[in-house]
Amino acid sequence: MPPLPAYLLTRHWRDRSQGIELVFWAASPQGPLRLVFTAQQAVCFIARDSLIEGNFQQRKTLKMHGLDGKAVDALYFDQQKNLQQFRKTALFHGVSLYESDIKPHDRFLMERFIKSSLEVIGKGIQKEGYIEFRDPSIRAAEYHPELSYLSLDIETDGINGEIISIALTQAKSKTVIMQGDAKDWSSSSDIDWQTDEKSLLIRFFERIKQLDPDLIIGWNLINFDIDYLEKRSKALRLNFALGRGKEQATVLQPHQAGKIKIASIPGRVALDGIDNLKAAFWHFDSFALSHVAKSLLGRDKLIEANGIDKVAEIQRQFREERPTLAAYNIEDCVLVEDIFQHTELFNFIRQRSAMTGLPMGRQGGSVAAFDNLYLPRLHRAGVVAHDIGGMSYHQSSPGGYVMDSIPGLYDNVLVLDFKSLYPSIIRTFLIDPLGLAQPGEKPVPGFLDAKFSRNKYLLPQIITELWQAREAAKKACDQPLSHAVKIIMNSFYGVLGSEGCRFYNPKLASSITRRGHEIIKLSRERIQEEGFKVIYGDTDSVFVLLGPEYSESKAQKTGRELAKMLNTWWTEHIARQFDLASHLEIEFETHFIRFVMPTIRGSESGSKKRYAGSIRDKAGEMKMVFKGLESVRSDWTPLAQNFQRELYDRIFFNKPWKAYLKETVAMLNKGLLDDQLVYRKRLRQPLEAYIRNQPPHVKAARKLNKQVRWVDYLITLNGPEPIEKQQSPIDYQHYIDKQLQPVADGLLHFIGENFEQLTANQMDLF
Repeated sequence: MPPLPAYLLTRHWRDRSQGIELVFWAASPQGPLRLVFTAQQAVCFIARDSLIEGNFQQRKTLKMHGLDGKAVDALYFDQQKNLQQFRKTALFHGVSLYESDIKPHDRFLMERFIKSSLEVIGKGIQKEGYIEFRDPSIRAAEYHPELSYLSLDIETDGINGEIISIALTQAKSKTVIMQGDAKDWSSSSDIDWQTDEKSLLIRFFERIKQLDPDLIIGWNLINFDIDYLEKRSKALRLNFALGRGKEQATVLQPHQAGKIKIASIPGRVALDGIDNLKAAFWHFDSFALSHVAKSLLGRDKLIEANGIDKVAEIQRQFREERPTLAAYNIEDCVLVEDIFQHTELFNFIRQRSAMTGLPMGRQGGSVAAFDNLYLPRLHRAGVVAHDIGGMSYHQSSPGGYVMDSIPGLYDNVLVLDFKSLYPSIIRTFLIDPLGLAQPGEKPVPGFLDAKFSRNKYLLPQIITELWQAREAAKKACDQPLSHAVKIIMNSFYGVLGSEGCRFYNPKLASSITRRGHEIIKLSRERIQEEGFKVIYGDTDSVFVLLGPEYSESKAQKTGRELAKMLNTWWTEHIARQFDLASHLEIEFETHFIRFVMPTIRGSESGSKKRYAGSIRDKAGEMKMVFKGLESVRSDWTPLAQNFQRELYDRIFFNKPWKAYLKETVAMLNKGLLDDQLVYRKRLRQPLEAYIRNQPPHVKAARKLNKQVRWVDYLITLNGPEPIEKQQSPIDYQHYIDKQLQPVADGLLHFIGENFEQLTANQMDLF
């Protein structure tokens, strides 16, 4: 049959008596595919002069060497467990191995340069619900299908009780499987009634098989819904039949604290909304479904937990209003669907997998993504890499450069921003693990005595290809692809600076960050030579003060001219000093019409990563932008956030503000702003872990007499109290002193005013 395009969904390996068996599930135009590769071997590498016995089947001499320059042999194992045992033996004898920590299915794909799309060449056998290929030929290809999905949400009878309801939504299809008898409930909802929990789960697995989704989405999906489904299935002695091909699904439980659970579902990918929004760098004060839905969609859950016991309400509805509970269950699924669609998460996840070779369901994985992109090219260059942690260093590398700021309230501040500075530095200065290992003649100097080859490098080429892919995505208005590529490129510095990367070397990371320091400092000097003042610099940006005599049009023109001047200067400077082509590109990013750089609280020194300014947006409207200040920090109350936005807006745009300030204090003292006084804080440890340190949110949480992850509390005359159990009057003076005054004085300081003086007479009234 002709080559069949396919898109990888899941990958698995298992040891068999005849060798390692690899199983890949994929989506194709002809439906799900199961690709089975038998009698595979695991492989690692060892220095040729290391003589050690082991349970490997073959030791083969290669024309390859490690990044350390040592010639290596390949060791082949017929089972992965034998390689793992040999690793322990080698560690015991102090023998270093190369690439012994790469899983067999990952190596199988990366050596064929397959990331997510491929072509299958072979004879397929039609099975029930899928086509199976055994030992076909596969090769990389371009294929990007629309994958089918299903949104899943379960409801339980308390924290450890039975599953009482399961909602499944798929585009326009909505179903709730619920315990109960139809004759006991009148309902127009599409409820599939089941007599008990066991029959409910059996029916659930039947529906999964019928709907046959490629993707399962949800909110806290793996840590709660799928994990709970597996536990209840085991308790009822049911197969956890969530996968395709009658293969058993499972949730892999982490062995270490802080590690995430992994859903292993043959043929289907579990995608959690929280994890994937974070991976796409979406930021919210809270990732609770209600908060995210309100922020993105303007909608809320049908049962909102504020002020009520959500678990008790679900139990009440199950007893008294099961159709109402069914509607709640379905709406949670629909909210997740709509969030995925609104944020284009499906496309982002697919694009990320296509660019990196990471499984669609994997979160994080920057180190693995780097391996997927880099190792196959390194091998083609005749070189292998150490295991992760195989090398150790005593040096360290600094972080990004943050310039001391000059605090003040200014007119017309320009922000000039280096476009993807760290990837640009890697491209320009040829920073690369292979180039560092084999610098050759006339190398490019780095930092910490690093030297990089001018003609033997891989990473700059990879970044160039990614850069071109991003530019093409921008032209095609493919925002998810552009965003995915940007995240991948920007992760490379962090990977090279992490001891969890096999290529970690302080010389690599320092040659990126210290070059960044140099670029920002020299850019500041060059701008100041033109007669302008630089008031701040932050990793990849410089803030240039123009002053009040500039009109908006003149400021915009000056910003473009400064960016052009700097680009020309850097091109000439790098060619002259290093004989290299510059890939640095500075852009005129923002014109702040008015701008404030505050001081560090209680000091005259300028703050860092904290500022605010007014800009004109694309629609021509004036708006305020806040960075790092109270209005955009979740650890401040809504009172402080709203007060800062309004006060800054009034002062920046020359509106009356003194009366507003006094009125806010008066309303606060009269109890008219009580709904804005709630602090919301997360407990990152169990309550009993807080022994010496007792911050306010912990004191409030203790009064709830139960374990919680988040606590909403007020400061009262008797200290912090949770809003559910507030008994004491609110301490309004606390909110004046700790919320309003710091916010106000951060700006009033620059116009010769003082919050305490402005409100002194008013305070005397209370």
